[in-house]
Amino acid sequence: MASHYCPRGRTDLGFTYHIFSVVNRFLFELDPDRMKELLLAIIEETLTVKGFKFKLWNFCIMSNHFHFLITLAEGQSLSEILKWIKMVFAIRWNKMNHKTVHFWGDRFYSRVITDEKDFWAVYNYIDQNSVKAGLVKEPREWKYSGAYHREHGITRIVSFVDNTILKSELKILQLYERE
Repeated sequence: MASHYCPRGRTDLGFTYHIFSVVNRFLFELDPDRMKELLLAIIEETLTVKGFKFKLWNFCIMSNHFHFLITLAEGQSLSEILKWIKMVFAIRWNKMNHKTVHFWGDRFYSRVITDEKDFWAVYNYIDQNSVKAGLVKEPREWKYSGAYHREHGITRIVSFVDNTILKSELKILQLYERE
């Protein structure tokens, strides 16, 4: 299975990515829940106020990391989007906690989704994150996840997906893979 990593600063061709990012030293700094709420608010600001263009198909915010499954609009920079989200969060977290520390660990992990099977595997993996951690019995119970948002019809940040939408979103990647 081929994979594609987006170099820093490069604009995207409309690919779909699995994004993973961790807190510095894997500390549980996204606790309490108000920190997860802050991250959700910043993701929403990224789409509305800042005007970055992407579809967030699924996500899970845990106590020390997060996962996103996103498709960028053509011409958008994955690096710029994640840089903005993480920078704004770190600034606000430091201000709220009266600190001046380096909040995030490494840059972030990103891997392009190669096909529909890969999409659904990552989608389900993200859904199961809170269950595997023993926080809830069902993914839809974790308030800081795409599963919860889908269950409750919350559409501010998460895009709802079906097979028709998915096929059109992955078309660019399938063309790329054939080259």
